Amino acid sequence: MALEIPSPRKVGMVSLGCPKALVDSERILTRLRADGYAMSADYAGADVVLVNTCGFLDSAKEESLSAIGEAIAENGRVIVTGCMGNEAELIRARFPDVLAVTGAHQYEAVVEAVHQAAPASLGPYIDLIPQADPGEVKLTPRHYGYLKISEGCNHACSFCIIPQLRGKLASRRIDAVLREAEKLVAAGTRELLVISQDTSAYGVDVRHEERTWKDRAVRTHMTDLARELGQLRSPDGQTPWVRLHYVYPYPHVDAVIPLMAEGLLTPYLDIPFQHAAPSVLKAMKRPANEAKVLERLRQWRAICPDIAIRSSFVVGFPGETEADFQYLLDWLDEAQLDRVGGFRFEPVAGASANDLPGAVPEAVKEERYARLMEKTEAISAARLAAKVGRTLPVIIDEVGEPDEDGDVGATGRSQADAPEIDGAVYLRQVPATLQPGDIVQVTVEEADAHDLYGFVAGS
Repeated sequence: MALEIPSPRKVGMVSLGCPKALVDSERILTRLRADGYAMSADYAGADVVLVNTCGFLDSAKEESLSAIGEAIAENGRVIVTGCMGNEAELIRARFPDVLAVTGAHQYEAVVEAVHQAAPASLGPYIDLIPQADPGEVKLTPRHYGYLKISEGCNHACSFCIIPQLRGKLASRRIDAVLREAEKLVAAGTRELLVISQDTSAYGVDVRHEERTWKDRAVRTHMTDLARELGQLRSPDGQTPWVRLHYVYPYPHVDAVIPLMAEGLLTPYLDIPFQHAAPSVLKAMKRPANEAKVLERLRQWRAICPDIAIRSSFVVGFPGETEADFQYLLDWLDEAQLDRVGGFRFEPVAGASANDLPGAVPEAVKEERYARLMEKTEAISAARLAAKVGRTLPVIIDEVGEPDEDGDVGATGRSQADAPEIDGAVYLRQVPATLQPGDIVQVTVEEADAHDLYGFVAGS
């Protein structure tokens, strides 16, 4: 009688929250696959389901609780991890059948919980056979990937509980980061998205220690990291896009702008300004140097005219007056930021901002949010309209099916567009050979408030 080898146990994953949480999910799944688990694309096929939660805002917590409830209803065997894992009592009170609860980036604890819930052993005939390297699990498309350089944050912003959820700044070794980046590019990643809680602070916790990379010393520092990432090349000799996220505008950020002008870094900075009015920034416990920032923006654009600046702003923060809000709108007129996200202030359990006087009524928050969006959309529309007639590099995300006339369209992004959060470039009549991950030159024909429209130059 022939021996029947049992199928591997399967794990499902629901990943919520920011790109940093997505990287955590990738690392957990990579470890589990190395341990012999397979991945399940649905609840029905999973022996156990992981829910990687977000706990930053109350609305995010409700989304996480809803996801946990759905997973329990659909599967029944659920392990909870992520930022909301620090509220284990709340989770267990709502869902007593949850198998385990672990906190953010607690990889070993999650893997151990999976081992206990669904042991991976396939038997003595299998366990002694060396397993082939399964490679790393990616939850993003093959052509772009997130590169997390540190965990945690040393800031004490009054509206934020990230240090409570993820701890103080803990930088990864720079040689390990560069090795991971090199592997990603060699495997076909055309765009690296550098993420952390505070990219500009990279290495502060280890006093910018030096490590050896490619027979030379490199510091654990944002500028050294940026310079080395700019030296990476794809197997066909192309320079990958390197996009910097969560960059606080410390003075040394000035040093990366020339790298963008030289084409070694993508001319894009994601800077979390949060507000512009000095009194609000003080209450937020943020640096209140908005005037100096405006001057630096002018200097950056003089060095690298194509640089795109993205940011996000909070309206309705406790104590924000109409004058404060108008100050922000006037500042945005001066700053002319390319991409802007807006948020209405939400009290977060454990944040010191909850105790501040001057709560802003919900109706006022909504009205200010609408005005912020109106202002930033007008700025975006004008800046995108200025690109009509230009030819820009675009990375392709998706290629459509031929229409009734045989024409094929595609969707991509310019260097001013990060995936998931910014705009897109919509292309008509693209070459039949075009593939996701290709970087092509696109002539812009039209623009609206968020997106560009055009065709592949020379096609």
